[in-house]
Amino acid sequence: MTSLKSQFKYIDRGFGDLLVLIPGWATDYKVFLNLNLNYNYLLPTKLYPFDFTKALLNELKKMHIEKISLFGWSLGGFLAAEFASINYKMINEVILLGICKKFDSSSLKAIKLSLKKNKRAFLYKFYHDCFSKDDSEAFAWFRKNLLKEYIDKIKLEDLISGLNYLMKAEILPQSLENLHKVRILHGAKDKIVPLKEAIALKSEITHAEFICLEHTGHMLFLDQQFKGGFHNG
Repeated sequence: MTSLKSQFKYIDRGFGDLLVLIPGWATDYKVFLNLNLNYNYLLPTKLYPFDFTKALLNELKKMHIEKISLFGWSLGGFLAAEFASINYKMINEVILLGICKKFDSSSLKAIKLSLKKNKRAFLYKFYHDCFSKDDSEAFAWFRKNLLKEYIDKIKLEDLISGLNYLMKAEILPQSLENLHKVRILHGAKDKIVPLKEAIALKSEITHAEFICLEHTGHMLFLDQQFKGGFHNG
């Protein structure tokens, strides 16, 4: 569908295990830069959803890496599940955050129309909706470091491409049955993906661990509560 290639950056943080961090729609790898987990990181500096699985596999082969864990948030959760279902022998753990089984296509079409009408206004509201009222510290960090950059610099064509991917994306529980460890983390006050949708998906992935963070919204990993509720697999 596109000749554009996803690209990656490795960060050696002095740990033994590698975590591939996959961001959600309308963000990029910088949304994870405040994240402090006990892994080395592999970050997609350029992410094109339709090519991601192939590009990541090629990158891991080039680096001679045989085992990874995946940390997929929102759109990134679909990409993590897709990669893991195909390459399950390479996977230590899949961590899915802010996810559902499938997004409603009519809602995605409405988002496309809103973006084309007024991209800045839609994104401003979207980013605000990614945080609960109790997420004020996390939102303050996001507003200071990323809000203006994302609104100004993320291209409409990339936003539409992400929505086109989400129109087709679906997490199939049976495709994750071969994975030894799956964790689903969700914010109880998520306005983008209601908690009930994550719970419904967990009910179909019977071996998955489910962690609900009480006060957080969609960007739950930016909240201080997240580090306390997260531990290496």
